[in-house]
Amino acid sequence: MEILLYISALIVAIAFAVLVIFIVQTLKAASSTMKNVAGTLDRVEKQVEGITTESEHLVQKSTLIVDDVQQKSQSLNGLFESLKDVGDSVQSINYTFKEMSDTVTLQSKQQSEQVARAMQWGNAAIDLYTRWQARQPDPEAKAQNTNTTTGG
Repeated sequence: MEILLYISALIVAIAFAVLVIFIVQTLKAASSTMKNVAGTLDRVEKQVEGITTESEHLVQKSTLIVDDVQQKSQSLNGLFESLKDVGDSVQSINYTFKEMSDTVTLQSKQQSEQVARAMQWGNAAIDLYTRWQARQPDPEAKAQNTNTTTGG
């Protein structure tokens, strides 16, 4: 039975040695992976620093651009106020022209009615004159009538 005890101890020792070998391999693989992770983290850290620096420059430039736009916007306010005044003036002129146009239209309608009446009176006068002329004996026709009756 003692032999069994030695064989069992030998099996336990071999198993322990195999276990230690696999643990050592696992730890070596984990160590290699950790080195890769450390390298990757170093590169990521450098990239983040670069991005941070670029972001700070971008924020500074954005602030400068916003300030510039604000200054230009304020300088344009005077221009827009002037344009508003010009628009108001043009609107006033348009209103004045509309009133003048309405007055001229009204006057021309009144004048056209008076002209139409004058034309009617003129046509009536011409018609009366034509009728009066038609009733008057023609002196040449009278002379011809007397010549034909006298044998001329």
